[in-house]
This record gives sequence, structure tokens and C-alpha cells, in this order.
Amino acid sequence: MTEALAEARIDLAAELEGSGAREVLDTLEAELVGLAPVKTRIRQIAALLVVEQVRRRLGLAAEPPSLHMSFTGNPGTGKTTVALRMADILHRLGFIRKGHLVSVTRDDLVGQYIGHTAPKTKEILKRAMGGVLFIDEAYYLYRPENERDYGQEAIEILLQVMENKREDLVVILAGYADRMETFFACNPGFRSRIAHHVDFPDYSDGELIAIADMTLERQNYRLSERARAALTDYIRRRRQQPHFANARSMRNALDRARLRQATRLFAEGRHDLTAADLMTIEAEDILASRVFDGDGNG
Repeated sequence: MTEALAEARIDLAAELEGSGAREVLDTLEAELVGLAPVKTRIRQIAALLVVEQVRRRLGLAAEPPSLHMSFTGNPGTGKTTVALRMADILHRLGFIRKGHLVSVTRDDLVGQYIGHTAPKTKEILKRAMGGVLFIDEAYYLYRPENERDYGQEAIEILLQVMENKREDLVVILAGYADRMETFFACNPGFRSRIAHHVDFPDYSDGELIAIADMTLERQNYRLSERARAALTDYIRRRRQQPHFANARSMRNALDRARLRQATRLFAEGRHDLTAADLMTIEAEDILASRVFDGDGNG
């Protein structure tokens, strides 16, 4: 290292700003309600990347950090959204070449007959190189109860690439926390290659209402006060039913509420509708859901 480099003064905040990564972090903060521990961990990873970037520039040689990750949590908690933003951060800070994200499941990687799995898996890896490979419900790759299953072949190829190509590909495994823990216990090669484990908590009722408000605002809709009370009750009931998926369930509920609103407006047969009428979701548009009958999740 030259004397000039040794005496250089580094402003890490300015480095983050100059890379454009701060903009991505701010976008993530604005577009995702709640998830405070997730946002904190992503900022910590970004801080590590900035420091490593500066160290490289100063010639402070070190083994590149492992950036493979595990995102655990229930459906609809923002795992895919955060993975997209993570890919952008990694790209802006120079840790991947392209910054794209390839999202796959077992069916994209595992074949149905001998000789089918390796080409499928390698093709996906080829597409993902230079970016992030996001494997949702990764535990489905491992099915020890089926001796003719080819998921193990995909796992072995993935492990080899994660080790040998880790400077050109980041792999993010995602799924339910308990199933991912079992998966890692049965596949220690994955656990040893995963440096960052990020848990995504469920949204609170208040956070889901905030998500509803943000979603409707983007679509130029709004809730009446009675509709807001009805939606609060809806969330409480829907959470107790099967297949609740946090923000995803909220978006589905709002889509159906918009459908009911349009149907209601036509049924009323009015000739004097205003923009406010077209924008406002009323309580009856929420209360018509089967959730309130106790026999469905519509």
C-alpha cells in the first residue's frame, strides 16, 4: 500500500451515498411497512459491503465475504421484495456483475427422469450468473422419503456452484423457518455456505392496515371510516383461518373489495356518481366477504 493510500481518510456514509445503495435502502424503508429487524439486518449487510469495497480499493486483501443468505418467514412477509432490493444493493456496490434476480422453485431445478435434473439446474444457474438466485421453499429440493427423487442431484450442483462461483452468484434460500431448519440439519453443506440468516416476522394487525392504506393510495382508492373498522375485523378473523399470507392476503382482500365496490355501484344504478364514489371502499364491500360467515377466506 502506498503512503498516500495509508493516510487516506474515508467517509463511509459518503461511500454508501456515492454507490447509490443508500437510495435502495431508503426505497426499501419506504415501500415496506414494519419489518424493523429485517431492515436493520439489510443495512448491516450493506455496511459490511461498503467496508469491503473500500478495503479492496486500499489493497487490504482479505477473503471475500460469503453473501449467500437464508430468508425465513411465513408467506407474504416481503421476502421476494427484499431479495430484489438486495440484488440491487449487491450490484451497486460491485459484488455482482448484473444485479438481476432469478426466482425459482423446485420444479425449475429438478427433473422427472434420469438425466433431466442436471441440465435444468445448470440452465437456471447460467441465467442467474452475475446476479441473485432466489429459491423459494427450498426445502422441497430434499425428499428423502422418495428414493427415486432427483432433488439431491440439484442440491449437489447448487452446493458446488455456491462454493466455486460465489464471487459471481449469490444464492438466497427462502421458506418457513421450521422447515428450513430441518432442511439445513439434513444438508449441512448448505448451512456452512449460508452467512446471513434473516427472519421475517408476521405483520401486526396495525401494519396490515397500513399496508392496505398504501396499496389503495397507489391505486387511487381509499377506505371509509366504517370500511376501515370492517377491514380491521376482517384481518382479525382471517388471521385465524388456514393459509393466511400476511400482505399477500391483504392484497387479495382488497382486490375482492374493489370487485364488490364495482358491482355495488352498478347495482345502485345511480346517474350522479362522483370521483369520490369511485374512489371509496365502503364497509359493505368488506363485510360481504365469506370470512364473516366463518366458511371461507374470500
